[in-house]
Amino acid sequence: MERNLYPWQEDCLKRWLSNGGRGMVQAATGTGKTRLALVAAARLQGEWKDKLKVKIVVPTGALMRQWNQSLREFLNADGEGDGEAAAMQGDIGMRGNGFQMPPDRKYMIYVINSARYELARQILSDLKKGFAVFLIADECHRYESGQNRLIFEFLPYIDAYRDRFFSLGLSATLPSGQEYAWLASVLGKKIYSYGMSRAVSMKSLCPYDIFHVSLSFEKEEADEYEEITEQMRLLYHRLLGDFPILRNMRQKEQFELLRTIAGRRDSGSAPRAERYMRLTFKRKSLVCLASARSACARELVGLLPSYEKILIFGERIDQAEELYLLLEERYPGKVGRYHSRMGLQAKQNTLSRFSSGEIRILITCRALDEGLNVPDASVGIVLSGTSMQRQRVQRLGRILRKKEGKDRASLYYLHVTGTAEDTCFLPDSGEGRIVELEYRSAVQRFVNPPYDRAAGQLLERFSEMGLQPEKQKELRRCLRLGSVRTDWLRERADIEAEIQRARYASDKNYWLCMKKLREAASTQKTL
Repeated sequence: MERNLYPWQEDCLKRWLSNGGRGMVQAATGTGKTRLALVAAARLQGEWKDKLKVKIVVPTGALMRQWNQSLREFLNADGEGDGEAAAMQGDIGMRGNGFQMPPDRKYMIYVINSARYELARQILSDLKKGFAVFLIADECHRYESGQNRLIFEFLPYIDAYRDRFFSLGLSATLPSGQEYAWLASVLGKKIYSYGMSRAVSMKSLCPYDIFHVSLSFEKEEADEYEEITEQMRLLYHRLLGDFPILRNMRQKEQFELLRTIAGRRDSGSAPRAERYMRLTFKRKSLVCLASARSACARELVGLLPSYEKILIFGERIDQAEELYLLLEERYPGKVGRYHSRMGLQAKQNTLSRFSSGEIRILITCRALDEGLNVPDASVGIVLSGTSMQRQRVQRLGRILRKKEGKDRASLYYLHVTGTAEDTCFLPDSGEGRIVELEYRSAVQRFVNPPYDRAAGQLLERFSEMGLQPEKQKELRRCLRLGSVRTDWLRERADIEAEIQRARYASDKNYWLCMKKLREAASTQKTL
């Protein structure tokens, strides 16, 4: 299996080993952090043989099952060869999320909720028995806070065994400041960083486009937003009078202070702070649930190729269910949803159906933000967003995983204009192409100014040439589809290849249309 490593993984492993087999790796979602950890285990296995114990900690049951599958595939793939992975055959156990397998197996995968109260004791016991222990902390940024720190309680007691303890923290987005310092003290310092831009340029991830899709409130929604904003402005002005320090604080710090003020029942400012926070959440909910979001997503799905697998990310379960019903009506049997109100078996069935291609549209609420592997998906739609950079990076990473036949990925970020919502999905989008769109719900149409100008000129030219009405209609259909894609900007050779691959006349017409637009755009640049 090691012969398939990316260059970055090999370089990273060398640094990890030179650091005593300890440290954290920050690598973009989809670049192969799991493979990296398994090869690290294989190399330790080559040294320690049957005296190695591997402990893997994950935040969710779904990730536990995914690691179980990845580990089994890794062991089996090279089981008959002479590679180091062949020597790793052994028992795999899982604990948490309904699994309670004996903890003495060679490879143990824990959900953090179970690991909190037993992992430290088990690691210390294994070390005392003479075993080497390799701890893999997946999504390690999750283990810095609260009760999760309990998994590292064994560390003060292993001085005599430190040469037999190894650790590897994995994350797409390591924290900074005190949070990072604490993780570094238990897992080892950051030894490698492999960001999204570099991963795309090194072809570890798919190239991608990010579409910023601006939406507008309905009149009633806009009026309510303005009313809430005015109330917040007045309250904030009064709170500033009581606490001038608020002016120089970042938003997160402001909320922490306001929460503290609201909890002081003996303070005259408490009711104002409490009401300000309540209005903030109400305004955020209004933006998140704007009626244009579901309408835009439904229209957008209809303009994308019917073979694309689509992930739709939301923040609210009720909103996800509403969109599910809208899309299921239009694409019966091809839509699924995945969220925390669903049972374990229902969620597993949904992922299985999505992986097999039985469904091609999957609507999820945060549950897929961390770790789950869905490489088939090439389109992401952020129905309602999060302001957390970590979750945005993870959502983009969900659709950038490499897979045969997948040459590009697209992410559509829906945002309401004239509100506090970010208009830019990722300020540092690296290698990604950025496209600005506007969705006008009244006419159910997307506006893409550069594209629309080129399309209008093409329509005018063919109209002057006397193109038959039926063919004009087909031309308009193709141009409408292209308004939410970047196909017209692709290289000529790529477009020609798509024309040759087209199985249906409608697809061939579309790519012929994109070819004409590409030629027109190139002509304009040379004038």
